[in-house]
Amino acid sequence: MERLLEVMGMKTEVEASERGEDLYLNITGDREGVLIGKHGRTLDSLQFLFNRMVNKQLKEGVKIYIDVNGYKAKRTDSLTKMADRLGEKVKRDGKSLTIGPLNSHDRRIIHLALKEDPTLDTESLGEGEMKRIRIIPKSQTP
Repeated sequence: MERLLEVMGMKTEVEASERGEDLYLNITGDREGVLIGKHGRTLDSLQFLFNRMVNKQLKEGVKIYIDVNGYKAKRTDSLTKMADRLGEKVKRDGKSLTIGPLNSHDRRIIHLALKEDPTLDTESLGEGEMKRIRIIPKSQTP
C-alpha cells in the first residue's frame, strides 16, 4: 500500500493491524481528502482494487479494510445521527421519506440505526450499487 500511494504521489504512513484473519490498514498523510473522495467513494474503490491486487498474489484470500485517518468511524457516526434525525422527522410528519443514493455500506448503517425503532421501517429502492432508502412510518406499512 505504501508503494502504491508513493507512486500516486502521496506522502503517507500506513499502519497495519490484524483482527482475526482480516487486515486493517489506516492511512495518514497529506491530501487525505483525495484518498477519501466524495462520500468515501474513492476510498471504497481503493479498498476494492487493493483487495484484488493482493488476493491475486496469495493462495488463500484475505479481506483488507482500508481507512484514512479514521474517516469510516466518523462517517458511520454522521450517518447514524442523520438516520436518527430523519427518523424523528418521519415520525413527526407521519409521511415516508426517501434519501440517497447510497452505497451498500452506507445503506446498511442507516438500516441498522433505525432497526430498533418499533415505529419505523426502512427499505432499499432501485437497482445497482447506488440505491435509495425509504424511511416509512409503521402505520403506513401493510
